[in-house]
Amino acid sequence: MSRTTRRCWSTTVLAAAAGLVLAGCGRPAEPAPAPRIDTAFELPGARVYPEGVAVDEHTGDVYVGSYADGTIYRNTVGATRAEVFLPPGTDGRRTANGLRIDRAGRLWVLDSTAGAAVYDLGSRRLRARFDVPGTGDRFVNDIAFGPDGTAYLTDSRRHLIYQVTPADLDRALTGDGHGELGRAFDLASALEPHGPDAYTLNGIVTDPTGAYLLTADTTGGDLYRVALTPGPTPIRRVNLVGGELTLADGLDLDGTTLRAAHNTDDIVSTWTLSDTGDTATRTAEYHDDALGVPTTLVHDRDRVLVVASQFDKGGPLGTGTPTAPFRVLAVTGL
Repeated sequence: MSRTTRRCWSTTVLAAAAGLVLAGCGRPAEPAPAPRIDTAFELPGARVYPEGVAVDEHTGDVYVGSYADGTIYRNTVGATRAEVFLPPGTDGRRTANGLRIDRAGRLWVLDSTAGAAVYDLGSRRLRARFDVPGTGDRFVNDIAFGPDGTAYLTDSRRHLIYQVTPADLDRALTGDGHGELGRAFDLASALEPHGPDAYTLNGIVTDPTGAYLLTADTTGGDLYRVALTPGPTPIRRVNLVGGELTLADGLDLDGTTLRAAHNTDDIVSTWTLSDTGDTATRTAEYHDDALGVPTTLVHDRDRVLVVASQFDKGGPLGTGTPTAPFRVLAVTGL
């Protein structure tokens, strides 16, 4: 890598406090080793600018989407270079933001201005399409599934969370293949005020019990808990202890461990959630230029896959020439 790489691994709050405890022989405890970054696999193409990632739990294959033209790539287990799974512009899609694979093995691809497309992984055929309702500015960004199979999607420009229920999907699959994203939650009144050009709701994850969603406000640095079960305060700000989620993009939830990719800061942070999801305590923050503007991440066995978008090198957020090849990174020890 030609540029100078800056690395900084800071443990905070509970981890920092633990570091002050003396070891058994009166020596300070050894600091935790920094995570290791390796290339999980490469992506073919000169201007890919990858954005979303999804792991097929049945096969271990990994799918990545290009924000630049909507190409979907597939990397099979053991391969060091992904292949084109769906070419650019397939079914009229112009982008590929959030990706997820549902429990039936269908791949969901978000197009920022159009909505969601649902593909059969075996045939690569488009099975259903769900359009953004209404007109005007929109940016459909990320997706997560609840335990009942409902898909929840964030809109970064409208402060909305959409939903597609299993019944909505069944109607589309047995009908003409078309549907509309349903409006599930409006967070406009809960978010702190931002300018008219701000991007807000971004990464989203669901509690495995189905009690709530968590979604990040990229601009405000806040995390919001959205109840999926009846309660007095359905939408509330999570108490963040030890830091903020400024520039948080994709989120990943693994048990009570929440991970966040902070895109142009080249940071991945880890947090521990309380039992109710009302508090998140930052346990570590890792900065490394090699993360290459990480847009999202997902845990996969003993590693975390991080998408290095290089949006600062001629992508949506900057000018210049990207470093080839584009990569998905494997981070261990995170």
